[in-house]
This record gives sequence, C-alpha cells and structure tokens, in this order.
Amino acid sequence: MLSLPPLALYVHIPWCVRKCPYCDFNSHRAPEALPQREYVAALLADLEQDLPLVWGRTVTSVFFGGGTPSLFSGEAIGEFLQGAAARLRFRPDLEVTLETNPGTVEHDRFDAYARAGVNRLSFGIQSFDDGCLARLGRIHDAAQAERAVKLAQDAGFSNINLDLMYALPGQTTAMALADLERAIALDPAHLSHYQLTLEPGTPFARQPPAGIPEGDDAWDMQEACQARLAEAGYAQYEVSAYAREGRQCAHNLNYWRFGDYLGIGAGAHGKITLPADGTILRRWKLKHPKTYMDAAAADARIGGDEHLAAERRPFDYMLNALRLREGFPLADFEARTGLARATIAPKLADLSERGLLDVAEEWVRPSELGWRFLNDVMAAFLP
Repeated sequence: MLSLPPLALYVHIPWCVRKCPYCDFNSHRAPEALPQREYVAALLADLEQDLPLVWGRTVTSVFFGGGTPSLFSGEAIGEFLQGAAARLRFRPDLEVTLETNPGTVEHDRFDAYARAGVNRLSFGIQSFDDGCLARLGRIHDAAQAERAVKLAQDAGFSNINLDLMYALPGQTTAMALADLERAIALDPAHLSHYQLTLEPGTPFARQPPAGIPEGDDAWDMQEACQARLAEAGYAQYEVSAYAREGRQCAHNLNYWRFGDYLGIGAGAHGKITLPADGTILRRWKLKHPKTYMDAAAADARIGGDEHLAAERRPFDYMLNALRLREGFPLADFEARTGLARATIAPKLADLSERGLLDVAEEWVRPSELGWRFLNDVMAAFLP
C-alpha cells in the first residue's frame, strides 16, 4: 500500500554571472540589478499555489539551487524562509542548503546567510586547477575557491559540500588526485565528485573540447579518486556523493529514496503524493524568469503537472534508489510506489542471475558489476 513519504522543499534561483558551456540547468545571465524582491514575492505566490497539495505535512529539508543562489543577499533568502515558515510546518532540525559559487560571496554575506537560517553550503568548485577552470568557463580561480570556503568556515559553517568534476579537458589522473588533495585539505563534511558529461544542447555538446579523458582513462581516474576519498574518510553513499560519518545530504537522500518534494521557482520540478488516492504528481514551473514572475504577479497558474502512471513508477523509483550504495528495502518500494513487489520480481530475478543486482529476501542493491553498468540496470525497468 502506498504511504506518504517525507517532504522536502526545493527553491530554484535561475540566474548566473555567466552560463558555463557544459551546463544544461535552467539558468540565465543575471541582469545588472537582480529583481530579488520581486522574485521572492513570486516564490511565495508559487508556494501558495502548491500548499493545498501538502496541508499538514512537515518539511524535512530546504535546498536553494540554481543558477547561482548566492547572487541573492542573505536578507532576500531570509525573507523567503520566513514567508515559507509561515505557510509550512518546518522540522525543528531542518537542513537548509544554499548552493554558492566562489567569486559571488564575501564574508559579510556568509554571516547574513547564517542569520537567515542557512546551515549547509554547497560550493561549485569543479577544480582547483586554474587551467581546467578556464577550459570549463568558470568565473573563479583556485585561490578564490579556497578563500571562499575558508571565509564560510570563519563565519561558522561546518556543514559544507564541495563539488568537484573529473575527466576534464586536458586532465590527467595525477591532476584529478591533486584536486582532491586540495579539497580534502579544506576538511569539508561532504564531497560531490562526478564525471564531466556532454549534455545535449550545451556548447560543449555542440563542439566538444579537445582532450577529454574517455573510456579506460576516465575509469582509471574514477577508481584512483574513489580510493583516495575512502582513505581520507569519505564514504561513498551514492553514485557521486561522499561524506564523513553522519554528514550525508538529507535533501538529496530524500530524492534518492523517492521522497516527495515541492519544487518552486522558474523551471523547478516537484513530486507530490496525494493522500486521498495515492496519485503521484510530477509538477513543473514556467522556465523563463520574467514569464514566471509575470504569471505570479497576475495570480495566474505558474506551471502544470502530470500523473505518474503505475507502469512508469518502477523505472522512476529505480532511477533514484539504485543510485544508493545501500540499495533499498522492498518494503520501501511498495510504500513509495503503491505497487506490490511481485510487479518487479521477474526483472529482479533476471538482473540477479546476470550478476547485476544482489537480491536478498527484503533488500536489493547493485552488485559491483551492476555498479559499473548502472544505467543499463536502471533501463531494464523501463515500461
């Protein structure tokens, strides 16, 4: 029987100083004067439209993503959080994450974020090699990255994630490991470490840069980096997420466990389970910031939704849950999808026989072989 999962809140800030050539997120070049007050008002109007779907439920985490949320002031972030807290029930130990990029924050702004209620920061570092950063189109250099993290720590932040990419243009395994050493030296609680991918529609996809490590070279780089992270005390708990004990990202864990989340902001997406009949809604919001704000100001509908059909639910569930090293209990599959485990039993048996899944009586997890071919394992559950 389907039951209501935990509920999180995602808030999208859609502006960047400059869009990176590998990025396919909904982000736009920031105007000279950001419409912070107008956008916060639009976010709260957006939230008002979604409230009837989640009456009485408790929010377990908030995540400001982008774009570059650190382009907004601490006062604007605080104004939104206060407005959201007046409309939603927040858990007392709420995790509040704000994505930030070096070069868009200073010490007084970190203090303001802390006062606003932010208690976790995620830095988009990507590399500590100035040549790699330039080839990626980043606006900061390595010195600015280290300075920004240290300023955040001086402001009292201890729950910090650093984003790093590997298999970058012109990068060797030694260079990737050097990036990790500089990240580890900053002692973050969490590291996101993922391979550069050429996303459709991006400048990098249209004209790939020279020297991107591929195949065995990229795999060797990944294995070497994973070994170094483990040695440094960062346990891999998801495909690209590594954390010190007790410092996993609560917000992202909710995604991977097929939890519910309100998605507000231009281009945001959400997933909501309705208590009346167990319907699962996939919700989306208007993508362009001006169109989004105009609709909010006019009290018009800001987005739309679609029902997640029963035959689609196994794939959507596996797309998230199989990313976790620990896998998932079959009872959770039943509770989050409303489907009996018998629905997926033949596919589980087939993948187990092929050595791609380890299937115990009550638990499923990718095998070491399945971990290497995870996209193929997930695709097996397509309707």
